[in-house]
Amino acid sequence: MRHAVAPAESVENNYFAVTNLLKICTHCERLSKKDLGVRIPRPLGNGPSRFIPEKEILEVSKVDAGTQLIFEDAFAALGRLDNISLVMGFHPQYLGSFLRTQHYLLQMDGPLSLHYRHYIGIMAAARHQCSYLVNLHVNDFLQVGGDPKWLNGLDEAPQKLQQLGELNKILAHRPWLLTKEHIERLLKAEEHSWSLAELIHAVVLLTHYHSLASFTFGCGITTEIHCDGGHTFRPPSLSQYCVCDIANGNGHSIHHDDSLGNQELCGEVKVLMERMKQLQECDDEEASQEEMATRFEREKTESMLVVTAEDEECVPSRDISRHFEDPSYGYKDFSRRGEHVPTFRVQDYSWEDHGFSLVNRLYPDVGQMLDEKFQMAYNLTYNTMATHKDVDTSMLRRAIWNYIHCMFGIRYDDYDYGEINQLLDRSFKIYIKTMVCSPEKTTKRMYESFWRQFQHSEKVHVNLLLMEARMQAELLYALRAITRYMT
Repeated sequence: MRHAVAPAESVENNYFAVTNLLKICTHCERLSKKDLGVRIPRPLGNGPSRFIPEKEILEVSKVDAGTQLIFEDAFAALGRLDNISLVMGFHPQYLGSFLRTQHYLLQMDGPLSLHYRHYIGIMAAARHQCSYLVNLHVNDFLQVGGDPKWLNGLDEAPQKLQQLGELNKILAHRPWLLTKEHIERLLKAEEHSWSLAELIHAVVLLTHYHSLASFTFGCGITTEIHCDGGHTFRPPSLSQYCVCDIANGNGHSIHHDDSLGNQELCGEVKVLMERMKQLQECDDEEASQEEMATRFEREKTESMLVVTAEDEECVPSRDISRHFEDPSYGYKDFSRRGEHVPTFRVQDYSWEDHGFSLVNRLYPDVGQMLDEKFQMAYNLTYNTMATHKDVDTSMLRRAIWNYIHCMFGIRYDDYDYGEINQLLDRSFKIYIKTMVCSPEKTTKRMYESFWRQFQHSEKVHVNLLLMEARMQAELLYALRAITRYMT
């Protein structure tokens, strides 16, 4: 796109004014004179994440050949390498599993047509106002031949997809309310009905994108420069370096040297490690089943009282809200009314014994892929905590996973929920609940307030745990409802 041509003298004066203001280097000065009048976009963000320094993210692929190979394969398959993948690159083993699963869900043989898959992705991401994922799949939807009219709003989409709106809403915010009657209405809608295989595919896509929205907000993922909202044509206001540095995302980072604060934070890590050690030593003192159940109910009730982020209303824009129904429906409404979340006993219905086989039977290979991804996130460890090495983190990972499931009413009979308050402090719980239940409210301040001495790679690992635990929780409720309908 070109500006109208200005008089030569005026253009020359403006050019030198901009050059002096921005201190443009000789190379850029030459190019600017040659291409005067061409609008060049620059990124609004500074790297793939608003929370993590760009340098740390980019160094990962340089030092790890395996990560580089995964990036190359992803680019070859999709024609792009998105910022989510770049941030997940801190953990290449997980990233490989994630990309394989997502590729299969979106592009390989399956019950749903390609444009339906991307539209369901739009519906799911929009539920949490995740414009990053919505825009990504709007483009993909159009590329695979989707009808542009559907993008005007859910009411313009086929009736079959509109009927999925209720399931999308409940799964995203209150999955414990899902019943076999919801499933029956979808499967017996006459000419607009879903087959069981199609519904399984849709459920996996909905839960995948609800949880991926959590990861996107939790890691502060920024929009790529070529996408809507990822660039601007306005000149930068900084004068410390060449505009070409800004356009390439090479902005100066501000670092604070706070050695005293670092010493205090090191103390926090040591306290957490000491608590883990004490809990491991007390492992022989088993509580009664009644006491274990009481501790679960207490933790579940307390999790309802944890306030998510700043208690502000996030009103979705029309661009986002048109893709889903009932924007006022959310987790907050439930918790404020003080309603009771029923207990879902894993011993009665689990992913390993029930959900896995149901998915694999109706959507072959996907159950196996999901299981590998869950296991990868849950078992992933480098045996480190901040600067400490040779640390067994299994107890901490289990506490995080089980706390998320506890918020959804899911109970493991063999787990002592008293450990959660020992290992997860209040700021961490606020971050977890916000990211899992109201991810659009996640802020950089919240990200920085928990585990302040830990590496960014460790916080990304936490976000992978939160994402996968959330997805499995939603899946358990959906698959149990489908199983009850089938029986």
